[in-house]
Amino acid sequence: MGVAKAWRFSVISANLALLQQQNGCNSSTGSKYDVVWRWRSLALQRRKIPWSLLCGLMLFALGLISLFTGHVASDLEWYSQRLVKRSFYSKLDGGRRAQIDIWKSKYSKYYYGCSERSKKIASVTSGRSSNGYLLIAASGGLNQQRTGITDAVVVARILNATLVVPELDHNSYWKDDSDFVNIFDVDWFINSLSKDVNIVKRVPDKVMRSMEKPPYTMRVPRKSTPEYYLDQVLPVLLRRRVVQLTKFDYRLANDLDVELQKLRCRVNYHALRFTKPIQKLGQKLVMRMRKTAKRFIAVHLRFEPDMLAFSGCYYGGGDKERYELGEIRKRWATLPDLSPEGERKRGKCPLTPHELGLMLRALGFANDTYLYVASGEIYGGEETLRPLRELFPNFYTKEMLANEELKPFLPFSSRLAAIDYIVCDESDVFVTNNNGNMAKILAGRRRYMGHKRTIRPNAKKLSALFMTRDKMDWDTFAKKVKLSQRGFMGEPDIMKAGQGEFLEFPHSCVCEKPFSDDEGDHLEEVSMDSTVTLQPKFGENQVEKGYKKRSMAEEPTLSSGDNKSDDHFTD
Repeated sequence: MGVAKAWRFSVISANLALLQQQNGCNSSTGSKYDVVWRWRSLALQRRKIPWSLLCGLMLFALGLISLFTGHVASDLEWYSQRLVKRSFYSKLDGGRRAQIDIWKSKYSKYYYGCSERSKKIASVTSGRSSNGYLLIAASGGLNQQRTGITDAVVVARILNATLVVPELDHNSYWKDDSDFVNIFDVDWFINSLSKDVNIVKRVPDKVMRSMEKPPYTMRVPRKSTPEYYLDQVLPVLLRRRVVQLTKFDYRLANDLDVELQKLRCRVNYHALRFTKPIQKLGQKLVMRMRKTAKRFIAVHLRFEPDMLAFSGCYYGGGDKERYELGEIRKRWATLPDLSPEGERKRGKCPLTPHELGLMLRALGFANDTYLYVASGEIYGGEETLRPLRELFPNFYTKEMLANEELKPFLPFSSRLAAIDYIVCDESDVFVTNNNGNMAKILAGRRRYMGHKRTIRPNAKKLSALFMTRDKMDWDTFAKKVKLSQRGFMGEPDIMKAGQGEFLEFPHSCVCEKPFSDDEGDHLEEVSMDSTVTLQPKFGENQVEKGYKKRSMAEEPTLSSGDNKSDDHFTD
């Protein structure tokens, strides 16, 4: 019996004993309770009591014990979830408390990407004439533009339009003048989608010369439905022949028809392939990490000045920090005034590199773990990174792994981000530090490519925990971190279609492999549970659940004995 489990039962036993003493139990009352207990036992044998009612009675009894004895049933929620909402994974394991591998989920083998186009869907090569040419002006950094490009292909399909290779944003905060052809393999992009959408590199000169007016420019609302495009954009396209959609990011609804969702996946995970120079260097960095370690973590630190300014958070840098981040924040005129303390409590602030390192150590990653840090310019520089380096001395960046080879890419932030993207995608574990564009895209891609472990900090709970970490010892802190991260460890659990961002949870594009007979019985049992929806054929319902409840101001020491990685902990 584990220490935590033994502690719980000892508390319950003590409470029961104290309750008997307070009620003045004697032999006569004991015999009275004996009769009642026998009667209840017989009643239970005659009539089957619903499981949920039994659990409720047990929880009610625990609450009374706590009330009468002055104790707080701090693990009441644990018992509730353990008894009433037994997870998908505990049922697969026959109800035992499973060992969670922090490096890889043992259930990932049951899921795989499936985004093939249905044979019932007509190909664009089947003789349909185009309704016109669609120009797209993407917006933001590399990964924000990636979402725009993906949705642009889907919109072109909806409108039966010919898509012109999208124009990238040269005026954003990052000031990168790279074009589509500098980052993505444009010929591969066009050819791989040839059955879905007609794509050209430019509007033909003949069409441009025949136009009486320049291309019509419009901006559609965010998250617009296919019906909006058919009602508002298509008539203009038919009339003007060429339409340009500006600031095209997140301009298409999250919830679409399954075939359109699968087209999104074909674009994002297959058609958008980086150019050979980017691919070559990215793979070199992966190979160099693999030569030094059999497995490694990639961390998307996202602690650059623009991120901190946009978040409205404060990290203790005094007037200097407030002024510097305030000046950057002025670039976004529409941002509201925010309370840094309130944003942190709401979980909207990225963790500091130090906090992120403590979280990883608490989860069980030892200080000999190899870390690849994907990041731009860190606010505060080396001083900010120092605590993370001390927690994980095997610390690498693209600058450290490819000094001279990186020089041609240095003036281009999007190309540098593409290199980081490749290494993060190939890592054994990917850790995000905010739920931004790169985090969502890579989380979705890693689900699609076989559910590789992706960890997202539960910033809301962890922020509160870090504020009080000096009031507890390391073991207590570690247990509380594991508890906080329940549901944020990237387990291939089950979600309802349409829940969450499709970019992050590409449910329509993830299928399940057949389970064995025994596992199938368990899955059938799970599908009867109102808290879980299971669709074995298409796997459209996946969401993270992670760990069962487990309950560190001292930081971990970096002694030689600390090199043993706690690869498993009890679920």
